Amino acid sequence: MDNTWSLISIVVVFGIMYAVLIIPQRRKEKKTKAMLNALGQNDLVMTIGGIAGKIVNINEDDITIETGIDKTKLLVKKWAIRSVEPVQVEESTSM
Repeated sequence: MDNTWSLISIVVVFGIMYAVLIIPQRRKEKKTKAMLNALGQNDLVMTIGGIAGKIVNINEDDITIETGIDKTKLLVKKWAIRSVEPVQVEESTSM
């Protein structure tokens, strides 16, 4: 009887650990993958190194971003993108 309760308690502890640790991590990975797949030209991005810039070219795993006043171009890996701010198209209104 003691062995049964020990086994049940171990299974319950592993179930709780799975629910607390692994499920949120998978959700975060899924969200990050979707963000990287949705990258487009002229999106404003921030890298994990703190470099902010505008995407000018996207290859398979490489992204060229333009940053600074003198429009310096940097080549970064896709996995190095931390956040994306999509470009908002401004509607022109004439009066």
